[in-house]
Amino acid sequence: MIVEILAVGTELLLGQIVNTNAAEIGSRLADAGLAHYHQTVVGDNLERCAAAIRLSLGRSDAVVVTGGIGPTQDDITREAVCAATGREMLFDEGYARDLEGRWAALGREMPRTNLRQAEYPAGAELLANPKGTAPGLRLEVDGVWVFVLPGVPEEMIPMLEAHVLPFLVRASGGEAGVVHSRLLRTWGESESRIAALVDDLYAAQENPTMAFLASAGEIKVRLTARAATAEEAEALIAPVEAEVRNRLGGLVFGADADTVERVLLRAAGERGWSLGTAESATGGLVAARITGVPGASATFVGGIVAYDAVQKEHLLGVGADLMARHGIVSTETALAMAAGGAERIGADVVLAVTGSAGPDPQEQPPGTMVVAVRTPEDARARTLRLPGDRERVRTYTATAALHLGRLAITGTWWRS
Repeated sequence: MIVEILAVGTELLLGQIVNTNAAEIGSRLADAGLAHYHQTVVGDNLERCAAAIRLSLGRSDAVVVTGGIGPTQDDITREAVCAATGREMLFDEGYARDLEGRWAALGREMPRTNLRQAEYPAGAELLANPKGTAPGLRLEVDGVWVFVLPGVPEEMIPMLEAHVLPFLVRASGGEAGVVHSRLLRTWGESESRIAALVDDLYAAQENPTMAFLASAGEIKVRLTARAATAEEAEALIAPVEAEVRNRLGGLVFGADADTVERVLLRAAGERGWSLGTAESATGGLVAARITGVPGASATFVGGIVAYDAVQKEHLLGVGADLMARHGIVSTETALAMAAGGAERIGADVVLAVTGSAGPDPQEQPPGTMVVAVRTPEDARARTLRLPGDRERVRTYTATAALHLGRLAITGTWWRS
């Protein structure tokens, strides 16, 4: 069974709201073993929305539409379904009374526009919405099932779980199987280099398939298999995963949910070392990523953001004369920040960052960032030359700092 996602809302096209619904539905469809080839976003325009629905009906076995079923004038999904399928709009008197009862129970008068939520295309079944007032819809159009759900994620997800996924699995004859993925996480090489190292494996792919995902300075290799059971999918993935790991070696640092933050904290915990940060240009991004991991407090003891030279001297004990001689953006200053952090925070391992993130240069060209790591065994610094705007430089530097900390804790120090 092929399922398509259609999201309705001009706010999605304008980027005012991120379309998290599509990602959530896509993930749930994969878990259920249901094929998913297309996602579409269309604005609040009746003609374009109806055209998008007709297109989806022509290439799918089921369509999940989100958004556009509220009470306001721009909520046109119900009308678009009627226009796309040639059906008349009906009105559910019972649901209208239920709506009025809800408002009365709150001691408030219901705006008459809310009655639009009692309208539905002929032949559609209203689906209960436990979190809101807009009911969903389910209807069959020439053998294709159409589901219309609210755009609010807190309302959409419970309805997806209760009304859509179980129905589609049953409609597929219970033979959908599963789609299972393994995500291998790498750092230290470009996406093109990673792809070149496994090029023949990619060219020979059938089941499992291979894809490359780049984000925040890391490259992920995704292996995806379709099988009757999760165990069978794992068995298909295993030999390909082993070969990818063999070729990439130490570039692979984790899999699936093993983010660098989790790997770093686990490595420090295994050695009994506490962890801290001393940041300038990244403004606390490194500490924020570490503390985003539940249970980080067992290892992470604190961080200092010392943004200007005065605070580097005051909070971290970096000598003014040292900064005057070598500059704020230097390995010497980064190492002094790490040493000061170890003393002031009381951490065994300190990740320190200084640099020129841009857009204006600070001593060095924008994108020049210095990361230092101090452990009970050694201390080293590395200078990075990163492309892109300020936020990309800061994000990539935070990722690099976490990885350099990981390497230092495991004794795999890098070349300066």
